[in-house]
Amino acid sequence: MPIDPDPFDGERLKEACGVVGIVAPGTNAVYPCYDALYALQHRGQESAGMAAFNDQQITVVKDNGLVSHVFTDSTLRALPGAFVIGHTRYSTSGSANWTAAQPVFRSAEGAVFAIAHNGNLTNTVALADEAGIAVTSMLSDSDLVAELLARAVDRGASVAEALQEVLARAEGAFSMVILESTGRIHAVRDPHGFRPLCLGQLGSAEEPEGWVVASETPALDVIGATFLREILPGEMVTLTDIGVTSTQLLEPASDKQDLCIFEFVYFARPDSYLMGHQVHTSRRRMGELLAGQSLVDADLVMGVPDSGVPAAEGFAKASGIPFGYGLVKNRYIGRTFISPDQAKRAQSVRRKLNPLRENIEGQRLVVVDDSIVRGTTTQALVRMLRDAGAAQVHLRISSPPFMWPCYFGIDTPTRSELLAANHTVQEMNDYIGSDTLEFITLENLRAAIGLSGECCDACLTGNYPAPVPVAIAAGGRW
Repeated sequence: MPIDPDPFDGERLKEACGVVGIVAPGTNAVYPCYDALYALQHRGQESAGMAAFNDQQITVVKDNGLVSHVFTDSTLRALPGAFVIGHTRYSTSGSANWTAAQPVFRSAEGAVFAIAHNGNLTNTVALADEAGIAVTSMLSDSDLVAELLARAVDRGASVAEALQEVLARAEGAFSMVILESTGRIHAVRDPHGFRPLCLGQLGSAEEPEGWVVASETPALDVIGATFLREILPGEMVTLTDIGVTSTQLLEPASDKQDLCIFEFVYFARPDSYLMGHQVHTSRRRMGELLAGQSLVDADLVMGVPDSGVPAAEGFAKASGIPFGYGLVKNRYIGRTFISPDQAKRAQSVRRKLNPLRENIEGQRLVVVDDSIVRGTTTQALVRMLRDAGAAQVHLRISSPPFMWPCYFGIDTPTRSELLAANHTVQEMNDYIGSDTLEFITLENLRAAIGLSGECCDACLTGNYPAPVPVAIAAGGRW
């Protein structure tokens, strides 16, 4: 995220990105890296970048835009390397300059390296102050980490030693890939495991042809890599041309993972596997359990594309109400949740979704969506369905009320802007303009995922598993 000494000043949108690292000896790994980033495009559409190691040099190419816009065929041909990392970035407020794109590059006395980061550090100001760095001079928390690593390397540490030194003091969420000029890639996950990161292998078990790390398993699938396992909280995996080594770089925060629960609800692709569970199956189960919470007389169950559709399928199955499509999505529009300000989010609803009038007109609809944050886009959606002739609109949400800001990498505003934090469900229903509104319970959400005691749910409960900016503990303004 952009570093701001006052993280509570207005709307603050935090990044949740996609990262990839590939070691494929004897090949040009930028092409599979491109495909892997393409598979992770849903995790961020503001900018994209790659860093490739070739001929004892690291070359970085990055720019604002989608993966397909940043990397043309001629760009890829000019960026050879068997060791490559890549990044696709979530849209953030006040960070449109291409220099905020990743990977972040540094040249230190003992090493040259590049970093790609998914997550959000919560103690950037303290880290910068401790090192005597003006926090306003850093483009992002990733930029700060790169600077601290470079200083440690200048003092004689290896990149791996520098990672242990710096990340041991870091708080918050980080799934990072680091490419260094010795021809190796390190992949590190924070001690809580807030953001996903997995390991795969190219070729067969008998004849491996390379190794891959990525935010989600579809990035492995698209390049023909075999999923091996998830990288553990606090673990560092190092990829070289001869194999993979593992180091428990940081002590795990607990005996369970604190993977963000919204990876299951919204962020991850439905074909992803997280903690042994396929996301699509979990989302269908959310709808089934949500249907069991309250009966409703309706003619059609429809989902809000894309993440609301599996839950709508489950709702229809459990309730016996027919499932159908009521909205057509413009596939060339980015995710509404990612839009950098509230006015653009509301405006983008009609650009992104168009009603199927013949399916909607005169119908009593159950509309299943994944979440309500500010309520702006949901209000616009309900209005659009009524304009298309819907007789009734019953909203069903496959996550509990979103009541607390996230500081570990999800795009959320301050608490004063979260609709559920300041209104009852009935008040939210009145504001949005729906006939009825119901949220899945936290118990049912956990049951749908199949992980009763795991996953960070701080945005739903206020129970933060790691330190957050001090203003919260001090009762400061939101």
